[in-house]
Amino acid sequence: MRTFVFASRNTKEILRDMITLFFGLGFPLVLMVLLSAINASIPQEAAEATKLFQIQNLAPGISVFGLSFISLFSAQLISKDRTTSFVLRLFTSPLKAFEFILGYTLPLVPMSLAQTVICYIAAIFFGLEITPNILLAVVVNIPIALVFIALGLLAGTFLNEKAVGGICGALLTNLSAWFSNIWFDTALVGGWFESIANALPFAHAVNAARYAVSGEYAEIMPELLWVIAYAVALLVLAISAFTIKMKRNK
Repeated sequence: MRTFVFASRNTKEILRDMITLFFGLGFPLVLMVLLSAINASIPQEAAEATKLFQIQNLAPGISVFGLSFISLFSAQLISKDRTTSFVLRLFTSPLKAFEFILGYTLPLVPMSLAQTVICYIAAIFFGLEITPNILLAVVVNIPIALVFIALGLLAGTFLNEKAVGGICGALLTNLSAWFSNIWFDTALVGGWFESIANALPFAHAVNAARYAVSGEYAEIMPELLWVIAYAVALLVLAISAFTIKMKRNK
């Protein structure tokens, strides 16, 4: 119960920052419009070379990339609390570290789902076929959302509000963009670049979402298990990091 009370408070904090909230929910939509317009202007004979920009591939990619902005929300949320006396009062409460992390995570999961749903609704207007697979693709995005949330919580645990803007707002979004198979196939680059992309969770998340949309169900879990492993590991790491901070401030 106390975790849900804390999560409710964090939900109110998120909703107060309407500009950031609007940007987080709306930016993937802007990307969808721009890239769909670009794809529509590509000559038919070049369509095969640019199949990543076709809506059935583009929508899952943008839905994953858009979630990278969720890390900024989680990082700002926890870093703001750290710079005020609020977090010091919380440390004297009976809440444990995992309850704190859960309280920060819970409000961001519905926001992640809302962002994904908005992305796919927009994709329908650009030609994405309406099938039950869209609902599956929304669910498939939950593990990568947890990855981005956990990364934000880790950054916010150690860095101040200005620093997390650079790490989560610039570095992480670029990292997830370059190594995610969204804008180009990393296999075409090959070498160390492809190896890094395959070691990180972003490309696996995009692949899983694309398999969900296309109905290739047997291919989803091999990709998604990699993302789930990252999500679990990063959440455990975030709890451990917050535990250390709690002990140092008590």
